[in-house]
This record gives sequence, C-alpha cells and structure tokens, in this order.
Amino acid sequence: MSDNRNSFVRHEMLSERAPPVGERGVLKWARENLFSSVFNTIMTIVSVWVIYSIAVGVAPWFFNGVWNAETTRECYEILDGVNGACFAVLRERFPQLIYGFTYPSSEYWRPNLATVLLLVALAPVLFRRLPKGLLVFTVIYPFLAYWLIWGGSILIPTVAFVGCFIGVACYKKFSSGAFVTAITLSLISAYLCWFLGGYLISWNDAFLSLEIVPSRDMGGFMLNLLLGTIAVSLSIPLGIALALGRQSNMPIIKWICVVFIEFIRGVPLITLLFVANVILAFFFPPETSIDLILRVIIMMTFFNSAYIAEVVRGGLAALPSGQYEAANSLGLDYSQSMRFIILPQALKISIPGIVNVSVGMLKDTTLVSIISMFDLVGMIRGPILSSTDWNGVYWELFGAAAAIFFVVCFTVSKYSQWLERQLETGKH
Repeated sequence: MSDNRNSFVRHEMLSERAPPVGERGVLKWARENLFSSVFNTIMTIVSVWVIYSIAVGVAPWFFNGVWNAETTRECYEILDGVNGACFAVLRERFPQLIYGFTYPSSEYWRPNLATVLLLVALAPVLFRRLPKGLLVFTVIYPFLAYWLIWGGSILIPTVAFVGCFIGVACYKKFSSGAFVTAITLSLISAYLCWFLGGYLISWNDAFLSLEIVPSRDMGGFMLNLLLGTIAVSLSIPLGIALALGRQSNMPIIKWICVVFIEFIRGVPLITLLFVANVILAFFFPPETSIDLILRVIIMMTFFNSAYIAEVVRGGLAALPSGQYEAANSLGLDYSQSMRFIILPQALKISIPGIVNVSVGMLKDTTLVSIISMFDLVGMIRGPILSSTDWNGVYWELFGAAAAIFFVVCFTVSKYSQWLERQLETGKH
C-alpha cells in the first residue's frame, strides 16, 4: 500500500518572538526579587512604606534649605518658621571641613595636587593593564607628597629617596648570601642619607622650597585621608609579614607575632591613640620631639596590621596543601614559593577581608578628634559648633561628613568587587 502523504521541509527559520511580558524587563525582575513569595511581598510593601515615610519627612527639609546666610539666626529668619535646612554653614565653612582651621588658604593647591597625584600613583597598582613604567612614579610619590603637604626644601625628600634606593639596592645585592649584612648595609645607608638631610634644612630658602606647614595646622578631611592612606599602605605589608611569621616554624618569631597580634586585637583603638598622645613619646630618646601625626600613624598601622594579619592567615589556611607541595616539587625555596605561588593565591582570597579592614580604618580615623586633632569630625565638634554664628546646626554638618565618607568608602568597595571579578576569586 503506497503512502501518498507529502513530507514538508521548512527552508526558513521561524522569526524570533518576544517573550511574554511577565518574563522580561522590570516585571520579571520585580516578580523574582520583590514578590516571589508571600513573605517577600509583605516585606516589599513594608519597605516601600518606610522609604516613603522617610522621603516625605526629609524632602521638605532638604528642598527648603537655605544656602545664602551668614549666621544660624539669619537662616531661621529666611525660613520664617518653614521646615528647612541651614546649608549655608557648608558653603561658609567648606574650606575648614576639608583643610582644617589653620592651614594657609594660599596653599590649598598643595593638598589638592597631592590628592590628584595620589590617584595617578595608585592607578598602576590598582589596574594591571596600565603600563608598568608608571610604577616608577608610584615609588616616588610618597616623597613628593611629603614635600607638597609639609613643605620645606625639596632636597630633604630627595635625599631620603636616595637613601631608601641605596638601602634596597644593598639588600638585593647581598640578601642571597648574607642576610644580616644586607640588612646592616641598608640601615646604615638610609641613616647616613637621613643624617645628611638634616644639614639641608638650612637650604630651604636656597633651593626650590615651599612654605613649611606644621602638622598642628593640618585638619579636616585632609587629615583623615592622610592618616588613612598612610596607615593602610604601611599595614598591608606589615600584616602579611605578621601572618607569615605566625605560621613560621621558628618558635621565637612565631610567638612574637602571636603576642603582637593578640595584644593589639585585644585593645581598643582609642586606647592606642591615647598611648600615642601621652606615652609613646617616652619610648624615644630624650630631647627628641616626635610629631603627633607620626605617633598616631604608628599606632594606627599597628592596629590595622594585626587585623590584616588574621585576614591573610585565613587566606593562607584556605589554600590546599597541594600548593605547598607543588612549590617544593619545583625546587623553590621558602621566599620564592611564597612570592610566586602561595601569596598570590592567598591574597586573592583575602581581598574582601583586606578591603573591609581598610575601609574600617579610614572611618576610624575620626577617633583622633578625641585626642584634640581637628579632623573632619573634630572640626565640626570643635571650632564650627563652638562658634556663636553656627551654634545649633548639627544635621547639616554631620550629614555632609557622612556623605563624604560614604563616597570614598563606597568607591573603594565597588573597586574591590570589580577586582574580585577580574581575578575570579570565587573560582577554584
């Protein structure tokens, strides 16, 4: 029996059709994230109500704000009983919030330039695709920033840079054969250059010098950024060294690191700041005047490095033992295996923790106001609110401080998330 049915073969693909409305766009996102269950639906409704209530209460205060006034009383007269903010204090005292109360206004360009150059110096460290030649400027930047912010002759940071360069060269030259000799020569060369720099102070007016700004004249958010940047930059390598020392097979080194980490982590930062302000000067030679900012940086570095050490130790513990065995099978010594195999992997795992500790340290710099250092919060609590012109203005000032810190910390957090995706830290 013959089959008379004709077979059908389509020669063209069917045209694509848009998915249903409920499976695309905002509706799909809302259904999956806001109304996926009864509980989520209730929480969404409650959250929208809370946000709406806050917005309704804050919006008139914000949009009725006064920006042009000389005193708080003048702000209230302009508002005439209307609910509104007195933003004029921010317009009037903005330079003090950023630079402090006594930093010379004619020298504001110096910290501004140092901040811009800081971004340039960090760029090759934060973004791997940039030319490695920019790292030369990264090495030079700390000495250049010191000259810009504190002033004086440029010869002093130049000699300090030369001393560090000679010290590093001596270490690389002799570290493979005589570690003690390398360290000794490095310290001697650095000290000689520092000693020579002392004689150059008298050349301030003779060779490319800037007006000297004492540390006591620094304040505002500039002081927070200065303390946070230096403390974090120094605490990361120190924390890595402490983490490696805690895992050392040498009992003395191990227990020194353990005692240091546990002691620092068991003491509040505010206590260490009081130690820096009162007690730390007694540990230096007599008749030696150690700058308060330097003492605070030392204590903040110790505090932050202890927490970073534990974060890095967690990253080292997360690596499988096969990585250590692979390094030994390649014939690498301890230094080489740590530099090329172990630490790169451990630090990738530790990125979220390191960023978390570093952001916390930046916010903790506001505690220096307790020891009479006029940082951003210290400026608000001290000279600004104690002024009769702006007495009683709180929300505007502290809200501005919160916004400044939020922008900086949120930027660091987003960079951390981007870096995690670039390094694929969640994949093994």
